[in-house]
Amino acid sequence: MSEAPETSPATSRRTLLCGAAAVLAAGGTVAVTGCSSSAGSSGKSSAPQGAVDLGPASAIPEGGGKVFREQKIVVTQPAAGQFKAFSAKCTHAGCIVDQVKQEQIQCPCHGSRFGIADGAVQDGPAPSPLPAYAVTVEGGNLKVTPS
Repeated sequence: MSEAPETSPATSRRTLLCGAAAVLAAGGTVAVTGCSSSAGSSGKSSAPQGAVDLGPASAIPEGGGKVFREQKIVVTQPAAGQFKAFSAKCTHAGCIVDQVKQEQIQCPCHGSRFGIADGAVQDGPAPSPLPAYAVTVEGGNLKVTPS
């Protein structure tokens, strides 16, 4: 009886998932995210075009913020009446940030944290700040224009 062959080091989950996605893609179209360690661009902008009405400015807590997942926008209020808007797409692997807590915009995927005042990286693997968007308050509502 022969011994089992020596096995190679364990395959990472990411490598396994990317390999499985490649196999599935051969039989049909599959959208795969998370296979890259950078937030590469396909040349197409996923940001909404033109000004987006996000509802009442009063919904954004002072010293905090709110993630508008569908629009892929996060709006913060670092100080009373001062609103900031950023892309909600993490610059590490493209995950959508999920919350604003303890004066940080937080990404659930790999632990990146961004400042609410400037979108700057405060922690985690993210290589660059969140892109900033123009934000105004018109008639009490937030209007954000992704760049």
